[in-house]
Amino acid sequence: MKRVAAVTTAAAALALAGPAWSHHSFAMFDRDHPIKIAGTIKEFQWVNPHTWIQILVPGPGGKVTEWGLEGRSPNILARRDWTRKTLKPGDKVTLTIFPLKSGQPGGAIELVEFEDGRTLYADTPAAVDTNEENRK
Repeated sequence: MKRVAAVTTAAAALALAGPAWSHHSFAMFDRDHPIKIAGTIKEFQWVNPHTWIQILVPGPGGKVTEWGLEGRSPNILARRDWTRKTLKPGDKVTLTIFPLKSGQPGGAIELVEFEDGRTLYADTPAAVDTNEENRK
């Protein structure tokens, strides 16, 4: 009976590991070609499992495009000195992002540059440094 329980538990763990692992894929982002975008924060969502930034980016002819940008979890960002109040509607920032491979206005956040010169890393998978001291 103990063996059946152990096999059932192992099978359940393996079945659930696939969806959990696939959730953390950043394959949709072009990590080989980061870009910078500058604009005005519309909204900052401090939510699990990933934070989100909605930013209004002016383009040619004055046309404004809303970009949706995915960030790491609040837990990881908090280790990088972020808080739920780090970005407020109306803040003007420059973001380095890994754009969507599809060409749509979206991406994964690598870092944020503020008008006052501060820079905060968002710690996307390409920016992860396993040695925390190297990032400070």
